[in-house]
Amino acid sequence: MKPTLLVLAAGMGSRYGGLKQMDGLGPSGETIIDYSIYDAVRAGFGRVVYIVRDYFLKDMEEHVHQKYAGVKCPDGSPLEFAFVTQELDKIPAGFVLNPERQKPWGTAHAMLMAADEIKTPFVVINGDDYYGKDSFRIAAEWCKAHESTKGVYGIIGFEVDNTLSESGGVSRGICSYDAQNHLTDVVEHHNVMFEADGKLRGDNSVTGERVELKPKDLCSMNMWCFTPDYFEASRDIFVEFLKANINELKKEFYIPFVVDNLIKKGAASCDVLGTPDRWFGVTFKEDRPAVVAKFADLVAKGVYPTPLYK
Repeated sequence: MKPTLLVLAAGMGSRYGGLKQMDGLGPSGETIIDYSIYDAVRAGFGRVVYIVRDYFLKDMEEHVHQKYAGVKCPDGSPLEFAFVTQELDKIPAGFVLNPERQKPWGTAHAMLMAADEIKTPFVVINGDDYYGKDSFRIAAEWCKAHESTKGVYGIIGFEVDNTLSESGGVSRGICSYDAQNHLTDVVEHHNVMFEADGKLRGDNSVTGERVELKPKDLCSMNMWCFTPDYFEASRDIFVEFLKANINELKKEFYIPFVVDNLIKKGAASCDVLGTPDRWFGVTFKEDRPAVVAKFADLVAKGVYPTPLYK
């Protein structure tokens, strides 16, 4: 069994000023997704499913064909690809889309678009985030160990100080978990940064208080491990979400909302899987130079060849 990699690449890139999914950031013009696929293949993934928007579907398909046509899995088989699109009107029957809504329905809605394309345990990632080779290895090992399970999911937890920005405070979902490393909660903290006294602090979104955090606390960077039964459970929760929010213009249906809902119902558990890797990504155009420098450094250290694909 080879797990599947599900890439969330439907973002509009409005804050970035263009399609981050297509921006060449590596020394030979590699995109962040290029590095993720390179690491995923080495970890044992055999299929990649892209979630994109209709208006750049053709460009993404051409990019994938040009870059990865000759990529082989470790066993010599060709890497497989599929594409699905996320659009506002792709909602369950019985609901009528508010014509004034422009904002996408969120990451958990995007995942539902891929339900018919995924039959194996899978890992979902953001297309504009770099996660590191150990993260993919840990995720692949989890998937291979859960080929026959249901209702057990996983989250790759990054140490907070491995995710901070050089440009200022960031928002991070801090993971809480029990003695068995089962996720109990993810609490969003805003403006997370090291302050003048050397302490790491963030604004707790629940209490409103500014609290001290431990640098090695694990946080979510939207890298999740699922088995295919997740789709049916998520679809049911989406129906309930739409009943309450179909006329809301900005409410979004996020992956953590689904997982939290299932945990609190006792319908699923979620393993917290720590990774030593350093995360980085691009949100704003100002992030680009730092990311370009990080990839150049990884290549200089021999972590990656350049070009990645020949």
